[in-house]
Amino acid sequence: MQNAQSPLISLVVPLYKEAAYLRAFLSNATAELDKTGFAYELVVVDDGSPDDTWNILSDEATKISNLRALRLSRNFGKELALCAGLEHARGAAVIIMDGDGQHPPSLLPEIVRLWQTTGADIVEAVKTKRGPESFSGRMGALLFYVMLNKLAGVNLKGVSDFKLMSRKAVNAWLEMPERNVFFRGMTAWLGFTHVQVPFEVPGRAGGSTGWSFPTRLKLALTGISAFSSLPLQFVTIAGLLFFTFSIFFGLYTLILQLAGRSVSGFATVILLLLIIGSLLMLSLGIIGEYLARIYEEVKRRPRYVISSSLEPTNPTK
Repeated sequence: MQNAQSPLISLVVPLYKEAAYLRAFLSNATAELDKTGFAYELVVVDDGSPDDTWNILSDEATKISNLRALRLSRNFGKELALCAGLEHARGAAVIIMDGDGQHPPSLLPEIVRLWQTTGADIVEAVKTKRGPESFSGRMGALLFYVMLNKLAGVNLKGVSDFKLMSRKAVNAWLEMPERNVFFRGMTAWLGFTHVQVPFEVPGRAGGSTGWSFPTRLKLALTGISAFSSLPLQFVTIAGLLFFTFSIFFGLYTLILQLAGRSVSGFATVILLLLIIGSLLMLSLGIIGEYLARIYEEVKRRPRYVISSSLEPTNPTK
């Protein structure tokens, strides 16, 4: 039984090509939120899906009176769709979850209970098992988490986007205006009190994942460049090492020349050119990555564009 006087809970769900499972997901999510006894709203963001996602949302809005739906003008990516949802959520607590079935709605009552009983600002669901995934995807995720931990000191191993944030935490998150958004890293950077809930990731409810290798790589580069400047320092350190090496090698060559023995070996020269050239290209690539982030930030374009929206008929249900 819901209490209209209780704090409002917002459930934010970004969607991209999830039409096949959308009705079942909304039904399961509302059923689990009903068990909490709290008033709630659903804030669903269609990230420019080319399928029937928006048509289904429009139909469901006539049945679910506390459904707020946003349709982005194109596919901006999950991170920016999350921004849209967070900026439009009104709840005293905001729950973020995926709509593909890999974040089980059955966990919602426990997340809300922990928020109420512990007073934590962030209740996050942590993966004990990653679920069905290719070996390359698993190894890529492991490598990314290790690099992020070593470079930025942020440990996100097992952490998912499935979490509850108090209004204080959400407001603090919204004060970060960057366009290169990495939701998990930004949430961890905030600090606040955390409580964790373990869960096993089930298989997708239907369809295939939209996280291709290029998409994962782009997110990884965003996460590393947004939270660490150590790659830029690597360029400086490598330059100093090669400068030191060149001094010793130059002295060695001069001594041999004075002794009447010149340094010979075409292979040695080619090898040195390849090493130095590769280092220069790698260094330019690292610098270019950071310059690209700066370029995107200074343009000050909006994070997303909304083409259509549906407002709830009973937002405090």
